Amino acid sequence: MVERNVLGGELEECGTDPMTGFFRDGCCTTGPEDQGSHTICAVATAEFLEHQRSIGNDLSTPMPLYGFPGLRPGDRWCVTAVNWARAHADGVAAPVVLAATNEAVLRLVPLATLQQHAVDVPGDLSGLDL
Repeated sequence: MVERNVLGGELEECGTDPMTGFFRDGCCTTGPEDQGSHTICAVATAEFLEHQRSIGNDLSTPMPLYGFPGLRPGDRWCVTAVNWARAHADGVAAPVVLAATNEAVLRLVPLATLQQHAVDVPGDLSGLDL
């Protein structure tokens, strides 16, 4: 079955440099083994990365043992719904690529909240509240 994005379309690739996704497939695909719900395709900012480090989720430091180069501002990464929502509550939410954000996140984060931080514009605007 094809996974869908929050706009109802086919889930698009989030990023491959570095390779992201719980399954390291470049997409924010999810499944029962993804306990953290790595479903939001975020564009890292310095403020977001610092916030994540401050809550114990260091995404900046390389971890060669796991093939993780560490993120820099501008990198696209599938982040957990809970950590993104926490950053949102703290005023430092990372921008979101809606077309690459898995619809499964909608159980935890409302679409309207994600749209406030959207950095992509879908080709068909008919489904958006403008």
